[in-house]
Amino acid sequence: MFSPLRSTLSIPATTISRRRQEVGGLVMFLIGIVLLSYTALTVVAQAPLIGVCNGRVADNLPPEGDVVAFYTANGITKMRIYEADQFTLQALKNTSIELALDVPNEVIPTLAADPAAATAWVQTNVISYAPSVQFRYIVVGNEVMPTYPISHSVLPAMHNIQNALAQSPAVAAANVKVSTAIRVDLLGTTYPPSAGAFADSATAYVVPIVQFLAANGAPLLANVYPYFAYIGSSGQVALDYAIFGTGGRVVVQDGALGYQNLFHAMVDSVYAALEKAGAPNLQVVVSETGWPSAGNDGATPENAAAYYLGLTNGTVTSGTPKRPGQPVETYLFAMFDENQKPGAASEQHFGLFTPDKQPKYPLVKFTN
Repeated sequence: MFSPLRSTLSIPATTISRRRQEVGGLVMFLIGIVLLSYTALTVVAQAPLIGVCNGRVADNLPPEGDVVAFYTANGITKMRIYEADQFTLQALKNTSIELALDVPNEVIPTLAADPAAATAWVQTNVISYAPSVQFRYIVVGNEVMPTYPISHSVLPAMHNIQNALAQSPAVAAANVKVSTAIRVDLLGTTYPPSAGAFADSATAYVVPIVQFLAANGAPLLANVYPYFAYIGSSGQVALDYAIFGTGGRVVVQDGALGYQNLFHAMVDSVYAALEKAGAPNLQVVVSETGWPSAGNDGATPENAAAYYLGLTNGTVTSGTPKRPGQPVETYLFAMFDENQKPGAASEQHFGLFTPDKQPKYPLVKFTN
């Protein structure tokens, strides 16, 4: 499975407090509740908006069928998987779970070069399971950068997969959308959010993809990680701003828009970039977001709990300052800790649950 890279965000010190270790009173209150009782506090999120990524880069996870049942038991109605695992697809049949299915990066060149290969991939992994499996998105590539050798293959693969999906009446009727998941650092400018713009080096890659999405009514998927922006900011991003701990205080004033948290600022910078790319009406779906509980600077159970509580307590349902009232469909990363993830130590500690299904925090309660 492709190991996602993470993005960073730089914000001027003149605007963002340097109080890295200062957590607002509201956050401390929430954290206290978290640590004292796993049963006293349950945050309720609207099921249509929140999903959870199902990464499996580990050797100690429950069987795929058990994982699907665990999603259902917790009322989680959206899942993202990073490859077409047949055991997971089989287990998803006749459930209420909507699926975002990735085309792994290493498969993209083949599907781009050969329409017949794309048709075969879609037939094997999508059409043969539809409509028993509720496919929502086919995600062609995760965090592909313009410098990657496969970057020129992403859009042709999207075209070929779209054409293959259209061959199935059941899939066509389900309105399955083809997209790709980007890193926020495809943007050359992110601050203030209204100045968000794709980097000059990325426009030749991303703008044609944006045009494809706009023409087909599909959203752009973006992996949004305030955690990596925080640890990569050299102290310019305050911890409370990153973990929804400002207590309603505006930290960044961007014209008429005030930002109380970094998540909204990052999402709105993507919206601003899309406007400049000629797609002002394109929807952004947050295809990954999370906070690790161990491994690196700022990665603690307390910070992670505060992040998830803040994220799910109205943040995604209310929209962003730039798009108020327009909920942000969001996928939490990830369901379980993954003990074989490469990279920084924190990569192995993004799970909402331990591999034996124990909650690391009072998990969001997903209700229909």
